[in-house]
Formats: sequence, C-alpha cells, structure tokens
Amino acid sequence: MPEKILVVDDEDIIRESLSYILTNEGFVVDQAENGSIAYEKTLDNYYDLIITDIEMPRMKGTELLEKVSAITSNVSFMVITAYGSLETAIKALRAGAHDYILKPVEFDELIIKIHRLFDMKRLLLENQILRREVQRKYDFSNIIGKSPAMQNVFEMITTVAQTDSTILITGNSGTGKELAARAIHYHSKRKSKPFVAVNCGAISENLIESELFGHKRGAFTGAISDKDGYMKAADGGTLFLDEVSEMPLNLQVKLLRVLQERECTPVGSTMAFPINIRFLATTNRILSDEIEKGRFREDLFYRLNVVELKMPSLKQRQEDIPLLTEHFINKYRVEMTKNVRGIEGSALRTLMNYEWKGEVRELENAIERAVIFARSDTITIHDLPESLQNSREIHLPEKIGALDEFMRRIEKDYILRALEASNYDKERAAIALNLGLSTLYRKIKDLNIEI
Repeated sequence: MPEKILVVDDEDIIRESLSYILTNEGFVVDQAENGSIAYEKTLDNYYDLIITDIEMPRMKGTELLEKVSAITSNVSFMVITAYGSLETAIKALRAGAHDYILKPVEFDELIIKIHRLFDMKRLLLENQILRREVQRKYDFSNIIGKSPAMQNVFEMITTVAQTDSTILITGNSGTGKELAARAIHYHSKRKSKPFVAVNCGAISENLIESELFGHKRGAFTGAISDKDGYMKAADGGTLFLDEVSEMPLNLQVKLLRVLQERECTPVGSTMAFPINIRFLATTNRILSDEIEKGRFREDLFYRLNVVELKMPSLKQRQEDIPLLTEHFINKYRVEMTKNVRGIEGSALRTLMNYEWKGEVRELENAIERAVIFARSDTITIHDLPESLQNSREIHLPEKIGALDEFMRRIEKDYILRALEASNYDKERAAIALNLGLSTLYRKIKDLNIEI
C-alpha cells in the first residue's frame, strides 16, 4: 500500500509541483494551502508524512507540527525553508521534525530523503514487531503447567523479575531453565535491552575468558584487534550464564570480582570499565557438592545464589504431562502441516507412566517423532518411540490418590482447555476432542464443568 503524503504550502506553484513529482513516484498525495487547513485534514485523514512550509498565513509550519504531534506520534514531518531561515528549521528539528528542505527545492534530493525516511520507518516497525514476537515467545503462556509446582515457579518469576537481584536457576537438564531465565528478562524493566546467553560448558577453556570479558589487541597470539566480550554486549540488559558450574576456577575469581565491583577488565588491559548488568545463572549440578570437591568457589556461589529458582522435574509435576503433550502436538502439527488433533488414552497413559530422564525436552522429542509417524489424526501408542512402547514400569508420584479421581481431574482440565480454545463453541470443541456432541454434553455434566 503506497504511503500517503500531505503537502502544505501557500505558494501554489511549489505545492502543485511537489504534488506532481510525488504522485509520479507512486505516493498518494493530498494538498493544503495553509497550516490551518492542513490541521483540519489531519483530524479526518491518516498521513505517513507531512511536508510543510514554515512561513504561512493563519498557521505556521512549526505550529502545525506542534498541534499534530500532540495528537499522534505516527506522522513524520519535513519542513521547507529558505536559506536565510535555517535557524527556524533547526528549531523545527528540535521540536520533532525529521528533516528539512531548502528553497529552491531540489526534487531529486527530496525524493532520496523521503525514501530514506520511509525505509527507516519500515525498519523500526519490523524491529518493534520482532521485539513483540520475542517477548510473546517467552511469555508465561508458553511455559506450560498448572501444577502447584509450576504455579510456584510463575509466582517467583513475577516477583524476582521486578528486581535486579542475581538469580541462580537450578534443576535437571531439560526442565526449562533457559526459558525461565528469558521469562525473567522479558518481564523486567530491562526487557528492551539485550539478553545475552553464554553456555559456559560449550566454549573452550582457552577462549571463554576472552569471550566473556573481551580482549585488547596483542593480548595473546591471534589477538589482532580489540574485541568486546559478552559483558560489554549485555550492558544495560541481562547476562545469562548457562551451566555456570562448568566455568574454570581461574575465571570464577574474575567473575566474582565483576559481581562485587560491577566493573570488567578485558584480557590484556589494566583499565576496567563499569557495567550495568543483571546476572542470571543456571546449573544442573549440586553446587554444594562441587564446592566440597574443590571445583566451585564458595564465595562465588553465595554471590550467584541471592535467589534460587528451582525448576521442578516432570516427576514433581506429572499432572502437567497432558497439557505439555497437547502443546507439543499443536506446535508440531502446525510446523509439519499434519492433521494430528490429539492422542488416544492408552498412549497418554504411557507418557504419564514413563520415567522422563530427559525431562520436558525428552517429552517434546517424543511428541515430535509421534507427529511425524502418526498414521491418523490421533497419536497411538504405536507412534511413540520404541523405548516408550516397551516400557512396562509405572512410576507414580510420591503423593497419589485414587487413579480414577486423578484421571477425572486430567479429563476435566483437558475438556476445559478445548472449550476455551473454541471460545466455548461445543460443536467445535467436540470435533477437536474427537468426541460426539452428545458425549461431550454428558462429560460436561458428569465432570461438573461450569461454563
């Protein structure tokens, strides 16, 4: 859709010449002979750009800029001025105009400036959309779980996100520690600043110091220029140290100093620079054991462990498995464009009885495979990995009640989610659940579902 431009000038020849040139460039162009008429037009029309003379009767261009800017921030301004009135144009720039044009107008220069302005606006819009998508991706709605254990996690994330305290996130591999870290960042006051993730176990011991702290030219063989490290990149935002227990002892000393002094010294330099960083760290090891074995510094542990956020294992949140299963089915159904709507009861029971040593990550992989091999619109036990098909051992949670009551709660929650997703249209919900409409009505009544 072409951009819409309003040309405002009391000189007919300038106004009409500009309109002719801009229309030939493919823009939609409107005209006004003074600022007062232009302002009235902006009340009834949307413009991407207003090109206005400064000196006009009834309302000057600067006053038009102020009045329009007071009601909308979406319109860009370019002001037209004579060389002798350049100081007035500078005042307009300070008031919010994006650029100025000198009389006599050079049309080629004007076209270049307009295209440059619209290119910049498109980039800013794309950046805003991308930021919203990133924030949505790491919103609580994408951390699945209604169990008491996960509700505690959500509550803690909400509380700690509003602070700058250092957080140590613990839990088994695959429990979603990085997802929790990103949720903390994107719900904090630093969300518009960088989130920089560093896997301390994936970078070689020879490189990690330089990668974290940066280095000066000539600091070591191969350092042919200065390099900013992750600390510099994360300034103003959040630095996420994944698997911090893998960090070598000599670097633990340097990290401790950064946490204490809030300043960082690049390799090969004697000059430290101040940092403004919120630190988040994770570990899947028991750090008290690592301290006893001399592999982790106790003083660093206390600096990192201002607040500990424990991510529960699937064994502690078994009732979330149906919700996670549904989430992953929907995710991979869309990605693979396959008509897989759900999972049969025996397959779901197999998932709930299985001991997930790889936690949520292993469950996701199993569902992804099942969607690939599903031969109908419902995942069966035969679509699951062989390790699950051959599993016979039942691992029950420590605190259990009657099986029928447990399954009743699961079924009730599953039906409620289907009703919510279909905006409580029972016919659509019945199709999504692969049930007859009368069966759905009976289950709503039997399970005391209030809608």
